[in-house]
Amino acid sequence: MADTSVAYTPDLEDQLGRIRRAREESEKFVAAQKKLMVEQSKLAAEALKPERDRMLAPWQIALSGMAAGAAFFGAGAAFVKLLGS
Repeated sequence: MADTSVAYTPDLEDQLGRIRRAREESEKFVAAQKKLMVEQSKLAAEALKPERDRMLAPWQIALSGMAAGAAFFGAGAAFVKLLGS
């Protein structure tokens, strides 16, 4: 078996240290970017909410009107049944 141990010189150790630090900084930067992207998507969703609510408002009014009409019809039918019998 051949001995494959490498003797690290001070220059090589310095370069490896710089590479490790650069990699750590890069990983921190990527994590910060991901965090900002998540925050930005949340803000975009919040910004679109009033527009979505404005689009759904007529449907909400129509469905509420139909529900009220059904309630009045049911109350009228009950009243007629009560007085008719």
